[in-house]
Amino acid sequence: MALIQIPLTRLGLPIFHTFDARWLLLAAGDFAGGDFNAMTISWGSLGVIWGKPFAQVFVRRSRCTFQFMEKAESFTLSVFPEKLRKGLSYCGSHSGRAGDKLAAAGFTPIASQCVKAPGFQEAELLIECRKMYFSDMFPAQFLDQSIQSNYPAPPDYHRVYFGEVVAVSGTQAYMAAD
Repeated sequence: MALIQIPLTRLGLPIFHTFDARWLLLAAGDFAGGDFNAMTISWGSLGVIWGKPFAQVFVRRSRCTFQFMEKAESFTLSVFPEKLRKGLSYCGSHSGRAGDKLAAAGFTPIASQCVKAPGFQEAELLIECRKMYFSDMFPAQFLDQSIQSNYPAPPDYHRVYFGEVVAVSGTQAYMAAD
């Protein structure tokens, strides 16, 4: 899919709908070295912190992608057309440890413009991020006890990563009007 550069001030993205209903593919690692993995996410945020545009993502330690997030300096977030939702579902329910789930899902990794983590040929939006912070979730800090229901026994709490958004490319549909 042909993507155009989108200035952050022109990005038109329904954030809540995209994370909750559309999902994204989080990729981390080194595309050129062939050492990367990806997983489907539906938790995250986009905004501004420390005077920088950022994406926030959550990864459980048990996920194969966790090791790539730990050693990589960057990650990407990709949004796909609705017709590829089955591929996103596959990437969210199968481990990269068991084989090439990206090929099985029908996704073609490609080089990103600014970071080592891959983008995907079929994506209609690519957000490239450089990691800048992480923190672990601790149950003692849950103010709403219903949050604990997301962590069955034995609990597998998420690590939260903040990435500075360094580039965005997408189809014209993601370019907001002036």
